[in-house]
Amino acid sequence: MIAMGSTARSLAGRIGAAARKPYWQRPGPAHLVRRWPDLTATCVATVFFWFSLTPSLVPRPWFLQGLIGGINAAIGYALGVTLSWLFRLLVARRPSQAVRAHAWQAYFLISPVCAVWLISESAHLQRQLRVLQGLPPSLTWHAPMIALITVALWAVLLLLARAVRLGASRLIRLLGRLLPRPAAVGLGLLLSSLAVLFCVQDLVFERGVVDVADRISKATDGGTKEGVTPPTSRLVSGGPGSYIRWRDLGFQGRNFAGSVLTSEEITDWTGRDAVDPVRIYAGSAAPEAFAYDEDPVAAQVDLAMKELDRTRAFERDVLAIAGTTGTGWVNANVVEPLEYMHDGNTATVALQYSYLPSWLSFLVDKEKAAHATRELVDAVRARWAALPPDERPRLVVTGESLGAYAVEASYERPGELLDNVDGALLLGSPNFSPISREIRAHRDPSSPVWRPLYEEGRHFRFAQFPRRDLARPAGPWKEPRVVYLQNASDPVVWWSYDLLLQRPEWLEDPLGPDITPEITWFPFVTFWQTSVDMAVSYGVQAPHGHRYGASPVDGWAAVAPREGWTDADTRRLHDFIASRDTPY
Repeated sequence: MIAMGSTARSLAGRIGAAARKPYWQRPGPAHLVRRWPDLTATCVATVFFWFSLTPSLVPRPWFLQGLIGGINAAIGYALGVTLSWLFRLLVARRPSQAVRAHAWQAYFLISPVCAVWLISESAHLQRQLRVLQGLPPSLTWHAPMIALITVALWAVLLLLARAVRLGASRLIRLLGRLLPRPAAVGLGLLLSSLAVLFCVQDLVFERGVVDVADRISKATDGGTKEGVTPPTSRLVSGGPGSYIRWRDLGFQGRNFAGSVLTSEEITDWTGRDAVDPVRIYAGSAAPEAFAYDEDPVAAQVDLAMKELDRTRAFERDVLAIAGTTGTGWVNANVVEPLEYMHDGNTATVALQYSYLPSWLSFLVDKEKAAHATRELVDAVRARWAALPPDERPRLVVTGESLGAYAVEASYERPGELLDNVDGALLLGSPNFSPISREIRAHRDPSSPVWRPLYEEGRHFRFAQFPRRDLARPAGPWKEPRVVYLQNASDPVVWWSYDLLLQRPEWLEDPLGPDITPEITWFPFVTFWQTSVDMAVSYGVQAPHGHRYGASPVDGWAAVAPREGWTDADTRRLHDFIASRDTPY
């Protein structure tokens, strides 16, 4: 009993002595401080999260704000760790544990207050942006969930980074038993980098993301949209007498062929006699179905040409070559206005090069998109050029998003496009599209990048609000005409890797008509904001984001109008197409 009492008094004495010490000298807190995240890195991560709350090109939902916040916080933490390492390398004396503990206290007092205020302010800015782009101001903005998603994602990324660092350190120690220290460090870092690259690219992306997306997209490509039935017209692929079977068209090809306008529908709207339009579509399954052993694209092009000959498409008033998106989609709002405008006396041909979503096609199929469309363009152009000049249809090209890129990539420069077509209508061309990129780079000095004026608008004109924008400049607009429908707030147009470290021109004054003045460029942050913007760019009203609505009506009226077509006809058709416009 005496021994137990002595032990208890000794333990109580030690606890009391520890309690009388300042808290930064106690073993517990000091031990924790050494193992907390780096304070400098945490502060930089927090600031990057605050930056991510600023508005971008289009309004975004709260859960994507949490995603952006977590990614940017992780990037900020990595930069902060680098700064902290440089400080320790250059400055021998480090702050005491007491100073560090006080700094952590200040951080925990200040950062939550700032975060609450800034998240609330970000909701206000998102509402302003919604009003600017024609959306109702109502917005669900879960501040606690934004913070929770941000912290959770940041923690996961931080743990992954520390796991990589721990693995690299152990590998270096293992190699150090066999090699000199410098060689062990260099080889260990190299092997660790290769391992991370292999895991991310091969296991996570190719065998994970790509394989899953491929299976889902392939299953979707085998289906048919509700209400779409095989065409009864002999002038449409998949219809009676077609070389291409209905089941070989793919999901988007069946939508394109199965929703073709009839002469009766066109006459009901125009009040004039009309004919059934020609629509040709070569799906990616067609070469396999017809036992072609050669290049699948060449086989598709051959089938498309046979279909054009079968339907006598070269005898139509207008022949349009349409570039498709990654899934093979052709926007009905682009094709139907041309068919109404010309009383159905048109032919449209398109080719499917993939069934993957456009964002994934950009990563794995971008060159395939360019190659496939170029082959189709060259084949049609060669057949068209062989006809007597007075018997040729008006040859035009069109495309939206990745389809616009595919059309642009079929020509080397703006002049070559003008030399080979009678007109072009391109919507939302991605930033990497070669011709629009060259036009923006060499635009007239007085024009902003979001509404570039090229060679005084003699052939190329850009528009977001076509009735107003296409009328400028006042000088002559010569044929062939090329119209770019390009919204200032379209993230597909402005996304590029340059956003990581370079302030973009589209943020220079004057800003576009639907860009909020509160938008600001921050390194790394703006890149991820714009990347997420692409995912929600269809969630706004036309003409904002990546939505172009009925604007193709005005585009075709400028590029390839029917003889006698008037401005009143354009307004009437625009209102008609707009009344039927639905989200993509």
